[in-house]
Amino acid sequence: MNSENRTITLGAAAVGIVFSFAAGVYVAGGLRNPSKVALGVSDAIAAPEALPGGKAASALAVNAVELLETQLKAVRVEVAAERDFPIEKVAVGSIDFNEEMLSQVFTPYQGRIVGLFAKVGDEVKKDQPLFTIDSPDLVQASSTLISSSAVLELTTRNLERLKMLYASRAASLKDLEQATSDNRSAQGAYRAARDAVRIYGKTDAEIDHIVEERHVDPALVVSSPIAGRVTARNAAPGLQVQPGNQPAPFTVTDVSTMWMLANVAESDSPAFKVGQQVKVSVMAYPGRVFEGRISTIGSTVDPITHRVLVRSEIDNPRHELRSGMFANFVIRTGEPMRSIAVPVDGVVREGDGTMTVWVTADRRRFTVRTVKAGLLRDGFYQILEGLHAGELVATEGALFLSNALAIAAH
Repeated sequence: MNSENRTITLGAAAVGIVFSFAAGVYVAGGLRNPSKVALGVSDAIAAPEALPGGKAASALAVNAVELLETQLKAVRVEVAAERDFPIEKVAVGSIDFNEEMLSQVFTPYQGRIVGLFAKVGDEVKKDQPLFTIDSPDLVQASSTLISSSAVLELTTRNLERLKMLYASRAASLKDLEQATSDNRSAQGAYRAARDAVRIYGKTDAEIDHIVEERHVDPALVVSSPIAGRVTARNAAPGLQVQPGNQPAPFTVTDVSTMWMLANVAESDSPAFKVGQQVKVSVMAYPGRVFEGRISTIGSTVDPITHRVLVRSEIDNPRHELRSGMFANFVIRTGEPMRSIAVPVDGVVREGDGTMTVWVTADRRRFTVRTVKAGLLRDGFYQILEGLHAGELVATEGALFLSNALAIAAH
């Protein structure tokens, strides 16, 4: 007797689980024996005679689901509309400095570094001092300037004296002409000496100070040729430097634009063109998009990886991008395509790989329909076949409808 009671109890529990799993949804024509299931569960699955309008299950299609009033909240219905789907290629790359906006700062003359005024990461302006060197060439040029200034001063006084003597007939014309010639030669030598010192970066005020004080200043100031960021420094006090010798004491880069370097698949390379718009995102700034354009496409294909270099110039107005950052980028390769669009939650990928949507005419009875999906952009699937603009389609709850159909069918 106990064993019989136990069997009945377990059987009732099993039936309850099945009824709960399929509760609340009437699948038109999908129940193998609708009367046995529907009549045994109250408020769960509507019996055929309880359906609106008294429709019988046999009158409905096998791929349709009709919801009760309380279940309509689980499904959202909207009119299928068109939207633009951009034709784009997605790839990965890395950020690098724009080498066309990079300047290696060398000393124009040999010498020993005696002072540093900037470090890596500093933002500098054009003509801002970076370092100074103790230059023997500058010492020589300054000494020549001082001596030529003294000669000019002497010949000028001698010329003035001979002019006075010639006026009083105490000097000959030949002596006056010689004094005039010496003075002109001294003027030329003085101007050349000033220009020689000016080459070292000295201003006219500094040159006048050297002449007046008769003091040689050996410090040669090397300034930044452009405004930008110090991206490398190989200078140190006491280091002997030569013009053009690598590595450069300083490297200054204009980081208002950066390079984005990527190696794209050989098969995708025909889609890329110089000037195409690029949208770049980096992990350091989630949600941010940096704009740019393709500037160079490699002329060779890597024989090992079969990839092509694509280089883009990316706008960096706030100097946020840094060399070496990993970047994801999207390149528009064609004009946008206008197609029917359905939200992701309205499209179901079936077990056999097909894509389906649920269409309705009265917002209560839904019919499954196989469609051909294309691009997925911004949370919308592009529908190429199987759906027309203006039809009512479930945009949320499509998976709920598919599961209900599958449960009832089994």
